[in-house]
Amino acid sequence: MLLKIFLTLFEVLGLLRMAQTQASEITMKSWGTVDGKEVKMFTLKNQNHQEVDILNYGATIRAVRTPDKKGKVADVVLGFDNIEGYLKADNPYFGATVGRVANRIGKGRFLLDGVEINVSKNIPPNTLHGGFKGWNSKIWESTIRGDELVMTLLSEDGDEGFPGAVIATTVFKLDNNGTLSIVMKACVTKATPINLTNHSYFNLAGHATNASELYKHSIMLNADRWTVTDADSIPTGEIRTVANSIMDLQTRKILGDVINKVPGGGYDYNFCLVNGEKNRDSKLVAKVDHPASGRTLEVHTNQPGVQFYTANFLPEANASGISGKEGKSYFKHGAFCLETQNYPDAVNHANFPNSIVRPGDLYYHTVEYKFGVQPFVEPLY
Repeated sequence: MLLKIFLTLFEVLGLLRMAQTQASEITMKSWGTVDGKEVKMFTLKNQNHQEVDILNYGATIRAVRTPDKKGKVADVVLGFDNIEGYLKADNPYFGATVGRVANRIGKGRFLLDGVEINVSKNIPPNTLHGGFKGWNSKIWESTIRGDELVMTLLSEDGDEGFPGAVIATTVFKLDNNGTLSIVMKACVTKATPINLTNHSYFNLAGHATNASELYKHSIMLNADRWTVTDADSIPTGEIRTVANSIMDLQTRKILGDVINKVPGGGYDYNFCLVNGEKNRDSKLVAKVDHPASGRTLEVHTNQPGVQFYTANFLPEANASGISGKEGKSYFKHGAFCLETQNYPDAVNHANFPNSIVRPGDLYYHTVEYKFGVQPFVEPLY
């Protein structure tokens, strides 16, 4: 009993010390209900006029507000103004924490220790982003721990057909350097595949500026190979060099110069980070900038791959777009995603990095999104 009291006091004192030195302020407000459970929106604020809104529905990043080189603040991720938007069928996983297995599983099946496992086929005949009701559409338990927002989810044995119960945590933190860090962990009761990702859609010119500004972004990807896919975007197992191809983004490219030359109408491929499958330390993923605003984004992760996606499946510009924040509409090529991950369909390819987590193992995934700005230079006229 005394030990329990001591530990409790130790934890409280630790939290008080943390609160005194914390880099960001976190506030919360109610945002409606889903299935009788309260939806909460948390806002993380640092000392440099940057803010991030996060929902406990899907552990979702709803907004990132960050200044340009003149100090004008804009929201640079796509999303919705209310919970009803996130519940609609046309929500393409805006900002969500995706699991238990992000990306695709071919034919919705795999062998695990000699036993065939069949999971939900929500894009028949395949599985995408965890099935019909993946972790993106569940209410996560949430708590503020100093300058960190901690979200926890229990996924029960048999959830969408996957074996074993999983306890997952996602921890968000915004520091005064403009880095939004996300740490995703999971432990299991039975062997099961785990591959989490964050599915934020970025446009550094502002969430509603669509393709006209996205095409002006430049990007560098620290990836020397990519996983070849079939017509259904399922990996064939081939890992191909990016050299001498439209997939080579190792040197900066302007998106407008390359995006429409990519098979399929834009990028939607897993890129293999340099030494990513051999080195699980945090490494550079990408550098992106929007010259007119001066806003920049730098991404780091400990994962072996990243799905670079340019919102190819959002509606065409001559159609009705997805109705997003502030009454604005989102269209094809209106944003980009950098989804750090294991390789898609890794469970079905022996030459891909292992994706099976077993009892006693810890799934551990870090990603840092650093939002910055290039200095403003007064024109010489």
